[in-house]
Amino acid sequence: MTDELQRLHGARVLVAGAGISGRATIRPLLDLGARVTVTDRNPDALAHSVELGADTIELDALLEDIADDNAVTMREFALVVTSPGFPPDAPLLSRAAGAAVPIWGDIELSWRIDQAEIYGPARRWLVVTGTNGKTTTTMMLHAILESAGISSVACGNIGLPVLDALRRDDRRADVLAVELSSFQLHWAPSVRPAAGVILNIAEDHLDWHGGIENYIDAKLGALTGAVGVLGLDDQIAGGLRERSQAVLTVGFTLGYPDAGQLGISGDVLVDRAFADSAVLASVADVTPAGPAGLSDALAAAALARAIDVPEAAVHDGLRRHQVGPHRAAPVGTVDGVDYIDDSKATNPHAARSSLLARDAVVWIAGGLLKGARVDDLVADVAPRLTGAVLLGRDAGQIADALARHAPGVPVVLVDTRDDGAMSSHGSEVGQGGEPGQGSAVKQGSGPTPELRRVSAPGADGPDAMRIAVREAAALASPGHAVLLAPAAASLDMFADYAQRGRSFAAAVDELRGSGTPR
Repeated sequence: MTDELQRLHGARVLVAGAGISGRATIRPLLDLGARVTVTDRNPDALAHSVELGADTIELDALLEDIADDNAVTMREFALVVTSPGFPPDAPLLSRAAGAAVPIWGDIELSWRIDQAEIYGPARRWLVVTGTNGKTTTTMMLHAILESAGISSVACGNIGLPVLDALRRDDRRADVLAVELSSFQLHWAPSVRPAAGVILNIAEDHLDWHGGIENYIDAKLGALTGAVGVLGLDDQIAGGLRERSQAVLTVGFTLGYPDAGQLGISGDVLVDRAFADSAVLASVADVTPAGPAGLSDALAAAALARAIDVPEAAVHDGLRRHQVGPHRAAPVGTVDGVDYIDDSKATNPHAARSSLLARDAVVWIAGGLLKGARVDDLVADVAPRLTGAVLLGRDAGQIADALARHAPGVPVVLVDTRDDGAMSSHGSEVGQGGEPGQGSAVKQGSGPTPELRRVSAPGADGPDAMRIAVREAAALASPGHAVLLAPAAASLDMFADYAQRGRSFAAAVDELRGSGTPR
């Protein structure tokens, strides 16, 4: 056991956050002999932590005690283990840093425990990060590893905490396919994976990181081990080779690959990084189809090939992989209009891929933009839009971008606020009502479409989605698609992106029974 872990025996450790990742740290810390205290604002989550053997303290009470130097001071703790939801400037973490208390993320703790062989011989980590495509790539990689007969598990940001994967006693995993967010990488400076990939980088979580450079710095944590992999077609990720700390750095492209790259030749995926020219799979075998799916497949193949997985296993794994829910998944066709659920598109970069995959789209968007800009997205996809229906806290920003870059596109804004005063930034609108009865406004600069507001004061997320789907159906014609690709996070109106996607599918089901409004 390392000195850092040995020092935790008998020491107090503070876990910041009682969610899934926070709770996963409790039992391992107790196994190390630490005295664990969990803090959170959610009393139900704290109750679950008590059941696992931890002491608890409500976050506001802890902050008050620390501020007053009352019952608790930060120096009482040997370590703070933080959940990804706490940004670096969170008051609790700022106070810990000021008191020189080490701060680890759950991934940092996971890595150190694994390297110390607390739960058996250390695993090989294959790390997947990027703004978009992480989960698809991770699941493709897991399918490839299984096809190769390698005991593996998909974990990390994908849902199963790494610590839970390490502690599994039913089946040991020798290789971890680890999806990591920028938050997790920020708090995990020690991780040195067998191979890691940065798929792409676009504006996302800038409010958490404080800017794009800090976001990039966090992502570079995936390129610190034996092999680093870069998405060469992405402008930012493709330019990070000189900043990679990996022993060997390779790339992947949708074009024909140079030496040291994976890519596509005709209708097959080819590896020229770990072989002279090895055929890995057929383009037709990759799901989801299209550029985004092929990029993810090449990334997964690169990670697998980095640990000597044979070509046949790559082919078999990619052929077996099926796309997960809420990732450009068809949910039905009503009156000749296809309805597509891409609720997982929680930022503009992700939404762009789905929008460009269709020729004629009614776009349902909105939510929490997290500091990201949408002007470039709207400018790119404007020729494909036949309408847009917007909802959520930052819908107004998207409406303004549509006014600037897609002035011929009709826009409906589903306004759930009780005051009913504003439809978008600085744009006052009249009172609307049922579909077809909203009032038109001028907005932005230059020619603008009619923006119609549908007032639904106090409506919850599923009710707002029901209205949005009916409005989108009214804008669509046979042969078009209605696409939920929000370009924004869901937490202003929904529990998560999955609930948002399920609400979309339920609203589409209602259309089948009621008939499409035209």
